[in-house]
Amino acid sequence: MFARNLCKPRRAPGAPIAVLLLALTATACSNKHVTRVEPDTVTDLSGAWNDTDSRLVANALIEQSITGPWLERYYNNNGGESPAVIVGEFRNRTSEHIETTVFVRDVEFAYINSGLVTVVASSEERQEVRGERDDQQEFARADTRARLGQDLGANYILQGDLTSIQDEEETTYLGAKRKEAIVFYQVDARLIDLQTNAVVWAGQHEIKKYIERKPFGL
Repeated sequence: MFARNLCKPRRAPGAPIAVLLLALTATACSNKHVTRVEPDTVTDLSGAWNDTDSRLVANALIEQSITGPWLERYYNNNGGESPAVIVGEFRNRTSEHIETTVFVRDVEFAYINSGLVTVVASSEERQEVRGERDDQQEFARADTRARLGQDLGANYILQGDLTSIQDEEETTYLGAKRKEAIVFYQVDARLIDLQTNAVVWAGQHEIKKYIERKPFGL
C-alpha cells in the first residue's frame, strides 16, 4: 500500500510540456482559505444586496423615524408613554432574491435599541406564544400561568418596499472584456396608525454601488 498524490498530474509518454501545463492549470488542487471577521465588518464581494446593506439601511430608516414629529406628538398625547409598533412586511420588488426577514429583524433591533418605541411581536410569533399560553392554562401550576387577554395591541405598523435599478455596460479593449455596472437600491418605509389608517411618517434610504469587473492584469 502506498499514498498517491492526487494533486500531481502524471506525464503520458510523448505528451508535450504545454499540454501538461494546461492540464496542471485545469486540474490542480485548489486551496481554500477561510478567515473569520467581525459581524459588523463591511464586506461587498458581488455588489448585490448583503447583510451590511440591510443593517445600514435599517439603522438609517429608524433614525429618521424616531426623529419625526409623530413620536413627540404621541408622547404629548399619551402622558409620555412609548408607542407600540409592529414591523410588518417589506416587499422585495427587486430582481434579486433578498431575504426580507433579515431586514425586518434589523429594523426591529434598531427600534428596540433606540429605547423610544415598544416593538410588538409579529403575527406568527404571537400565535406561537398564544399556543404556549393556552398550554399553561391546562398544565402549569396556577401561580406560574401567564394570564390570558394581556396582549399589547400595537398603535402603529411599519411597512415598506425594496426596489432597485441596474445599469450595466460591457466594453472590449485589446480583446479583453470589461464590465461596469451601477446598482441603485431604494427602500421606502411607511408608519401607519392602526386606528385610523393614517400614514404618520414616511421615509426612504438609498444605496448606490459602482461595480467594475475587468480581466486580470488590466
